Amino acid sequence: MLFTRAALLLTGFGFILTSCSKREVSQKTGIAYNDKNNGGYERFRQSHPAPGPGLIPIEGGTFVMGGSADQDVTYDYNNVRRRVTVPSFYMDETEVSNQDWLDYMHWIGITFPDDHKLYYDAIPDTLVWRRPLSYNDPYVENYLRHPAFQDYPVVGVSWDQVQEYCTWRTDRMNENILREKGIMLSWKDAAGGGKGKATAAAGKPANKDPFNTDIYLNGQYKGAGIDGKKMIVDISPTAKAATGANGKAGGKILRPARIEDGILKQRYRLPSEAEWEYAALSLIGNTEFENIDNNKVYAWNGLGVRSAKQKTRGLIMANFKRGLGDNMGVGGYLNDKGDITVPVRSFPPNDFGLYNMSGNVNEWVQDTYRQTSFEEFEDFNPFRGNEYKDKRMADPSKGLFAKDKYGKPILDPSKSNKKATYEEVVARQQAAANGGNAPGAANGNPANPNPVAGNPLAGKPYNPDFRGAADSVNMTLYGTTTLVNDRSKVYKGGSWNDMAYWLNPATRRFMDEDESSAEVGFRCAMTMVGAPEISPSGKPHYSVKKPKAYKAK
Repeated sequence: MLFTRAALLLTGFGFILTSCSKREVSQKTGIAYNDKNNGGYERFRQSHPAPGPGLIPIEGGTFVMGGSADQDVTYDYNNVRRRVTVPSFYMDETEVSNQDWLDYMHWIGITFPDDHKLYYDAIPDTLVWRRPLSYNDPYVENYLRHPAFQDYPVVGVSWDQVQEYCTWRTDRMNENILREKGIMLSWKDAAGGGKGKATAAAGKPANKDPFNTDIYLNGQYKGAGIDGKKMIVDISPTAKAATGANGKAGGKILRPARIEDGILKQRYRLPSEAEWEYAALSLIGNTEFENIDNNKVYAWNGLGVRSAKQKTRGLIMANFKRGLGDNMGVGGYLNDKGDITVPVRSFPPNDFGLYNMSGNVNEWVQDTYRQTSFEEFEDFNPFRGNEYKDKRMADPSKGLFAKDKYGKPILDPSKSNKKATYEEVVARQQAAANGGNAPGAANGNPANPNPVAGNPLAGKPYNPDFRGAADSVNMTLYGTTTLVNDRSKVYKGGSWNDMAYWLNPATRRFMDEDESSAEVGFRCAMTMVGAPEISPSGKPHYSVKKPKAYKAK
C-alpha cells in the first residue's frame, strides 16, 4: 500500500476560527469574520474530513475502463475500452457483513416495533439459497442469523434494499457524531440515564421522529430533549434563544450543527461502476510518477489466480469456483477454504487495502445497465442512472420539508435541471394542495403543465438520460422482448460460484433492482470533499498560497 493510515491525520472538524489579537477578514470587502458586532459573518477552518466508519480513502485518477478485459468471451459487446477519470472517494474496506445487516434490522425493530412491514421488507431473501436439486436448506435457516456466519457477506439483498440501508447508515453515523460531541444529547442522557436526565424529562422531545440528516440540517430536528450542552455558539444578529433548557448557556445563544461546520459527513451510497472498477484494479500499486509498470487481470498482480510469493506460493488468491464441481478443493488441502462465501477479511487486500474485490460475492453498484454505456457516458466521473429528486416542501414560506411517517424528507422527481424560481416552488405546492392544479388554473398551467389528480408535483419529470427515456417493451407480437430497462442494475466482481473469468474487474452483469441472489452482496462508498490527493508528503507539488493581507491590521 502506497499510503498509510497516518494520512488520515489530515482530518479535522471545521469549527469557527476566532482570535483575540487578529481577525480574519473578507478578501473582497475587508469585513472581519466571526464578529457578532458587524453582522456575524462566519468563516470556518478548512479541513480534510476523515472517512466515515468502515471506509478507507481511494485516491482517484485516470484509467482505462474496461482495459483489464482480455477478450469478450460472452460476446456481449458491452465493454468497450474507454479512458476516464475517477475523483478521489472513500470505499468500504470489506463487503457489508451479516452482522452489519443485523444491526440495521435491530434498529428497525426497536425504533418501529409495531411496523411489521418495515421490518419484513428489510429482511434479506434467505430463500436465494434454495436450489431444486441441491440440499441448501441449512443455509436458508442459518446463514443470516447464526453467529458462525456473522462475519460473512450479507446476500439475498436487492438493490432497492441497499438504498434504504445506505440512508439508514448515513443517519446513524451522523447522529452518533452529534451525540458523541454533545451537540445533541448523549446516548446515555437521551435514554434518561445520565446527568441530562432532568433535561430530557423537563419537556417532551420536540421531535419524536428518528434522526435524519437532511431534516436536521434544515433546522427541523431540535429543541428540548434533543439539543445537547455543547452546541455551537450562534453569533448571527438574527439568532433567537431556543425555548428549551439547552437553548441558552451563559447568555450565549446556541445552534445545531450546519454543513458549514464540517462536522457531519457525506452520505453513504453504492459506488458507481467506474469507481468500483478503478478501486478493484488498484493500479496505484504499480504506478510511479504516472507510469504504470504492469496492468492487472484481477485485483492482484499477475496473470493467474495463484500466489507467486514464496511463503504462499500456489495458494488460490480469492474465493471462486475453480472448475465444474470444484467449489473448494480437495479435503485435507482446500484451495480457497470456502465452500460458499468466506469471512469478509479473507485473503490479502489489494493495493488500496480493499478485501475481496475479486471473488467471494458479486457486488451491486449504483449504475443502471446499458450495453452502450461505455460509448456514451462522460469521461469525468462516469455514471449512468441519475434520477434527480427534489425535497417536497411542507411550507415554502418557512422552508420546511415535508416528512414521511419515518421522519425522512419526501422526494419528488425533479422537473428541471436548473433551480426553480421561488414563484414556481410556491405554485407547485399550491397545485399539490389542490389535487394537481393551482387555484383557478386549468389543466396545463405553467406551474403544472401535465396535472394528475393526487400527484403533488404532476408533470413529466426531468430525465437526463434521453436514450433511456425512449426505451419500451413491445408485447404485442412477441411478448417481453428485452430485460434491459431503467430497473436493470449492474453488479461486478465474481462470486464463490463463478468461474475465474468473472473475477476480472471489467466484467459486468445486470439484474433487476428488486431481485437478489446468494451470489450478490455489496459494499458502500462515500464522496470525498476537498483536495483529491491522499498523501502528498514526500512528493513534489506546488503549495496553495494564502492571499495577501489575509489578516486584518
